[in-house]
This record gives sequence, C-alpha cells and structure tokens, in this order.
Amino acid sequence: MIPLEFDYQAPATLEEAIGLLAGGDEDAKVLAGGHSLIPLMKLRLAAPSLLVDIRKVPDLKGVSRSNGDVKVGALTTHAEVAGSDIGLAATVAGTIADPQVRHRGTIGGSLAHGDPASDLPAVLLAAEGSVDVQGPNGTRTIAAADLFEDYLTTSISDDEILTGVTLPAMDGYGFGYEKFNRRAEDWAMVAVAVWVKNEGGTVSDVRVGLTNMGSTPLRATAVEEALRGGNASADAIAQAAEQAAEGTDPPGDLNASSEYKRHLARVLTRRALTKAAGI
Repeated sequence: MIPLEFDYQAPATLEEAIGLLAGGDEDAKVLAGGHSLIPLMKLRLAAPSLLVDIRKVPDLKGVSRSNGDVKVGALTTHAEVAGSDIGLAATVAGTIADPQVRHRGTIGGSLAHGDPASDLPAVLLAAEGSVDVQGPNGTRTIAAADLFEDYLTTSISDDEILTGVTLPAMDGYGFGYEKFNRRAEDWAMVAVAVWVKNEGGTVSDVRVGLTNMGSTPLRATAVEEALRGGNASADAIAQAAEQAAEGTDPPGDLNASSEYKRHLARVLTRRALTKAAGI
C-alpha cells in the first residue's frame, strides 16, 4: 500500500530536529534508517503527519570503547555494528534481515521502535545497558530495564531523540546467539542471546535475553538463577535451560504456536549456553 500524505524535514542539527518534534505536531515521527517506520506507514498502521529525518545530524555514528563500556551512536547501521569488535552485539547485528536492511537500518531506530521480535533489544536488556536520549528539557539516560514498556512502546517521549547506546564491554565473558526462523532474512520466531562467565568450571555470572517471547524483550531470570554460582557442566546447563520459557507469554502466529515458541526457547537457550560456556 501507499502511505498517507505527510510532510518531510531533514534538519542539519540535533537541536533543530528536537525543535521540530516539540513544535506542536503531535504526529511527528523520527526517521533514521526507515526499516521499522516505513513498513508500518505502508500498511497504514502508522500515519505521521511529519517525518523528521535525522540522517544529516552529525556525531551520531560510530563504535568506541570507554571505561569498560562500549558506546554506539544511534545512527550506526547494523552493518557497521556487525563489522566491529564488540562481541555478541556484533554477532547479533550480522544476523539481522539481509545486507540491504543491515546497511540502512540503525541500532537507535531498532531500539526506539521497541519491537520484541527485533534482535538487538534483548541484547541491550540482558547486558543491562542503557540509551541516551535528548529532548527540549535536556539529556537523560534510560536503563534497558526501564526502556521497553509494551509492544512497540518505549519510555522515550515523543519529543525526544535517542542519541546513543551504552553496553558493558563484557570482557571475560563467553557468548552465544541462537536464532530460529524460516528464512535468513525473516524475523526470529525465537532468539536467545547469552553471556556466561565461566571461571574454572564455575558460572560466576550469566545473562540470558529472549526475543519474541512476549510483548517486550525478556530476560530468562529463572535460567540465570539456576546457573549462577553453579557448575558449568552440560547437565547443569540442560536442567537450567528447561526453565527458559518460565513466566513468558509468546504470541502465537502463522509461523509458530505459543507452545512451540516455548519449546524453541528451551532448545535455543541450551545451545547458546553451551556455546557461551565453552563446553
């Protein structure tokens, strides 16, 4: 379908972009790579009267390390993240859709959209990362645990722009990512992102993020609690992974029923944990 009529602005500065969002047009939307918003507009599930294209805004790209953290600019594309040396996030970004999408879609756009079927939100959540946003009242940092509120809903205000992403470097952790879909470019039926700190056969820390297992990205806290402080053995991992779907409410769809997604979560969690633990 063809989107409804809309106005378009491409400001040259962040301040100008924020001014357009705060200018009284309640239906203004930020456009970054466009691979989340434009499909919704074509289906007429979103009908903004103004698109504020921030692709010309400087200093919103790049990947860097600082004080044990990884900093990623909001306009950094999935392809750029995939080509970096930041471990799990790079691996996950390299699985997103196809090369065309990865070279246009941005990490900031993906997180701000808040789709629980997207790959990167669960990574941010499990890593206990954060995002920086800026609006007419200044800047603020939102922890991942407070960012995702409901389906396609985040705590970023309508007049705020996501400017950057912070992830712990997770040095000393092994990681694994397992994703199940029909075709390589499809959304994940279920995906699991895992970090494990295996110190001499003991799991000193573990993080497990689930994709498409509810209305928001989720952490498999029951799995984490079952493994943390215990042995990094195949049996312990298998037993813990059986709790991966605990407390989840995955939506059934044409690809998979809710129960099948719960089964996938258990299987994929075991595989990802095994890889991350190095056993």
